[in-house]
Amino acid sequence: MYRLHINGEIHDVEAEPETPLLWVLRDHLGLTGTKYGCGVGACGACTSIVDGQAFRPCEHAVADMREQDVQTIDGITGHPVQQAWLDEDVAQCGYCQPGQIMATIALLAKHPEPTDEDIDEALRDNVCRCGTYPRIRRAIKRAAERMRAEA
Repeated sequence: MYRLHINGEIHDVEAEPETPLLWVLRDHLGLTGTKYGCGVGACGACTSIVDGQAFRPCEHAVADMREQDVQTIDGITGHPVQQAWLDEDVAQCGYCQPGQIMATIALLAKHPEPTDEDIDEALRDNVCRCGTYPRIRRAIKRAAERMRAEA
């Protein structure tokens, strides 16, 4: 049995120790906003936030997640990044967007005024097969401006 801190709630989960956190999120807890893309941390579709850092749950076993605060896209509502995504009409197929959004939230927590280089570094391993990268960049800058104005 594992006690997990997910989206501000505590969940007791029974799973094999080596079960990837991604499968615990999706299959045990029903948090399907976190997407499965590659299973090896190469695409970024499953990006979540752990203790304030962008994190790939497909790469980490449930046994390694004790006492860590995990935030998934399912726990995000009304965030300025989400609104910026809508304002800039970022999504096409939308599959990568939960991971893109979570990586952006982690980025803006560290860099409230991100440079293009900051954005490139933070999202370099988040793949968008539809190629909406210019809209993603505009949305990140819009969200950053909105967050600074609200602070």
